[in-house]
Amino acid sequence: MENNSGHIKIAGKIRMADYDYRLPEEKIARYPLPERSLSKLLLWKKGQISSLNFDQIPEILPEGTLLVFNNTKVVRARLKFQKETGAQIEIFCLKPHQPIDYQMAFAETKSVEWKCIIGNAKKWKSGQLKKTIEIQNQKSNVVAELLSKEGGDALIRLNWDGGFNFSEIIENAGTIPIPPYLNRESEESDNTRYQTVYARMKGSVAAPTAGLHFTNAILEKLRNKGINTEEITLHVGAGTFQPVKSETIASHPMHSETVSIPLSFLKKLKSHKKKVIAVGTTSVRSLESLYWLGIQIHFERNQIREFHVSQWEAYENKNTLSTNEAIQKVISYLEDHELKEIHFTTQIIIVPGYEFKIIDGMFTNFHQPKSTLLLLIAAFLGNDWQKVYDFALKNNFRFLSYGDSNLYLK
Repeated sequence: MENNSGHIKIAGKIRMADYDYRLPEEKIARYPLPERSLSKLLLWKKGQISSLNFDQIPEILPEGTLLVFNNTKVVRARLKFQKETGAQIEIFCLKPHQPIDYQMAFAETKSVEWKCIIGNAKKWKSGQLKKTIEIQNQKSNVVAELLSKEGGDALIRLNWDGGFNFSEIIENAGTIPIPPYLNRESEESDNTRYQTVYARMKGSVAAPTAGLHFTNAILEKLRNKGINTEEITLHVGAGTFQPVKSETIASHPMHSETVSIPLSFLKKLKSHKKKVIAVGTTSVRSLESLYWLGIQIHFERNQIREFHVSQWEAYENKNTLSTNEAIQKVISYLEDHELKEIHFTTQIIIVPGYEFKIIDGMFTNFHQPKSTLLLLIAAFLGNDWQKVYDFALKNNFRFLSYGDSNLYLK
């Protein structure tokens, strides 16, 4: 083990066995509650834990709070084909390759290339798969071609006719990719309930589940109380479900996800003087990545070819700025280049020992044992994460994506 590497020193001490807990099957919520806002809310505030109802949050959050939502939308990313032999092949679209921009990919009307995972891959080693779908009483012939394989991923070209855009194709040909731990096929209800009410930007293959509890009525109450609500975009990848198989987190490769944050939001964030609360771990990772982008722009501006926050950058980078200075660096970069948004990818991993730069609190659901998301929670709560999860298990909280909500406030 390399003792001269900052991240190895920190992460090498983090044993995944210390972030384990027993999660009985009956505690996992297989389906959402009939109403989004009927979920329970576990409130952790300065070390004190209490149980409330989610619809009480307008009474809990102080006036002037800035709530940051991830407005990504889950796409029907699972496409099922049948070979002439009868073999069923599933193509799970992960992220666009050509065009690489999400909005451009969904607007294409003839052909796209996507990085995918192939289900039953041993039955499809080459050639094309075909299926016919119906859109608005018209038929479209969809053809999938396997271009290459690398590790567990594949590069797939999808062609179709009929003049439809790819958004229409995937919406009619695919199914919503609900989490594997639900141990069931997706159902019609998942098409709406595995989306937030504010989902707008297509691209995720998993929902930012902390936002599933919010309703339009609750959002209206929050705004009427003087709570500021803002949106950013992180397209959630399948890597969010990737288990940590190594004994320590040091050996775990974190997945990369695409983020877009508007200049108008950055200006609001810089001038905001009260609490900043992220809705979901995806919003946490996006916001915290902003600080490290500011560091890059200030100290490495002439070397940057594309904006990317690497897995261990927060632990290896010894350069510092104040939070406001870092945000201003990103603002200035966008203004200098006459850009309205910052686009970047992030692999940031937030583990115990991380010093939060931007957020003062977060909404989140309960996460799987020995997961990177549980480490993020432990980074914020310290050892209290165990008290929080023990309390939830003893008080009949519902766990994971369709489960109950948490609000953590420093």
